[in-house]
Formats: sequence, C-alpha cells, structure tokens
Amino acid sequence: MSAAIEYFQYVLAPQMLIGLVLGVAVILVALGLTIIFGLLDVINMSHGEFYALGAFIALALASIGLPFWLLLILVPLAMLPVGYIVERGLIQRVFHSGERHVTTLLLTFGLGLVMEDAFRLVFGPNPHKPETPISGAIDILGVFLPLYRLFLIVGGAVVVTLVALVVYRTRLGAMVRAAAFDKHMAASLGVPVQHVYAGAFAFGVALAGLAGVLLAPIYTVFPTMGRDFILMAFTVVIVGGMGSIAGVVVAGVLLTQVQAISSLYISPVWSDPIVFGIMVIMLMVRPQGLFGRLGHG
Repeated sequence: MSAAIEYFQYVLAPQMLIGLVLGVAVILVALGLTIIFGLLDVINMSHGEFYALGAFIALALASIGLPFWLLLILVPLAMLPVGYIVERGLIQRVFHSGERHVTTLLLTFGLGLVMEDAFRLVFGPNPHKPETPISGAIDILGVFLPLYRLFLIVGGAVVVTLVALVVYRTRLGAMVRAAAFDKHMAASLGVPVQHVYAGAFAFGVALAGLAGVLLAPIYTVFPTMGRDFILMAFTVVIVGGMGSIAGVVVAGVLLTQVQAISSLYISPVWSDPIVFGIMVIMLMVRPQGLFGRLGHG
C-alpha cells in the first residue's frame, strides 16, 4: 500500500501536475479559437499568430517599463480593434462565398504566414525570454511547483469562468449564441449579426493575446511560437465541441493528462499520435464533440 502511495506521490502526481499546467496553457489558446469556430464556423488558421502577436506586444510594452500586471489588461484591449478590423476587412469579404470554408481557411492561413514573417522582420528570429513576474516555488504533495505556474492554473480558471459568465449570463452572450444558432432569426429580432460576428472574432483574438501574455514567461517568445499550441488547440476544440467552453476545459485537461501520463509508460514520441488518435475516434463516433457547439446547448 505504501509503495502505491509513494508511486502516486513521486511519479504520477508530478506528471499530472505537469500535464495540468500544459492543459491550462492549451485551454487558454483554444478558448478564443472555439468561440470563433463555434460562432462564425471559420477555421481560423492564424489564431496561433494572434497568440504570438499578444506575446510580442507584451514584450514591446515591457521593454518601455510597463508592469506585467498592467499588460494583462492593455494587451487584450489592444487586440480587440485588430480582430475587429481583420474580421470586417478580410473575413467578411469571403464569408458569403460558395466555398466559404476553403476560402476562409486559406485566407487565415496566408494571414498567419504574413504575420509570422512580420514578427521575424521586426523582432528578429531569436527567442526572447520575458522576466517571470512571480519567483519562487511551492511544495505540493512533495512536488515543487514554480509559483508562476500555480498562478497560471488559478488565473486560467478565473479567465475561463469570466468568459463563461459573459457567454452564458449576459445579454451580449445571448446575442452571440442566438447568432450562432440561427443568424436569420437573430437578425429578424434586431440583433446586428454582422457586428456580433466581428465582435466575437475580436473577442477571440483578444483572448489569444491574453494567452500570449500569460504564457510568454514560461514558453519564451519567438516568431513561430504560434505553431506550438495551435494543432493541440484545434484538437481540443474538435474533441470538446466547436464553441463549447465546457468542452474546451474538459477536452484540454483530458488530452493533456493522457499525453503526460502515457509518456511514463511508452516513448514520448507516441504521445501526439495517441492524442490525435482520440480526435479521429471522436470524429467517427461523435462528430459534434463531447458538448456540441455554441448556440445548440
């Protein structure tokens, strides 16, 4: 019995804690993606670059002396008009075409490439490591967890809760869900659907920027950093259900725990195939994901 407890304390628990930190990071990136995916039905391939843009803006503002805690507010606010302009200036132009899914996918993919090269030209190809705003570590069940990673877990839970409250408990959220469910019915009831679409896209981009600020001190900032999480974020959105906040949380924790724990018993190179295998199985047996999609709950 004591051997089992020691195995849990010294082997499983540390690995699960690592998986939880990674899960929160993926959830933060996937949160904006699932809102855009669930509402606009647009596969935003540039979402990873918006996450990187948030990190680079934070890096630039920190270099002129602004504190990290202020950046948590300023960067998402700065990203809102960026997202709104992109939706109104680019996405809307191809949104009603017959091949909408293909054109929006290619458009956002191209936008991501442009942004990635722009980051390289402006900030250079080398990684930047922002200063960690919280130093020290805490002992949890015999596992030393850096305090900033603990803050990330708690902060991530707060962000998800606030976003869920906005989507499910406010008039604005009701308009978003109505537009996602039936845009024609929503428009007939006076909902400004086009502005709701642009606003939701901007909100998703702002959340990506916030994720960039929060994760930069852990994962460093570099031009291709958006690629690190975007594939996993898409997997989480598909498994959880497009537009479902609860689905993102459950799928994010589930898949990253599978990834972390499986690496104890088999080579880590098999972790990603296992996770993507779960996504394939989910698409075959439940294409709508664990929790359905936004507006259909």
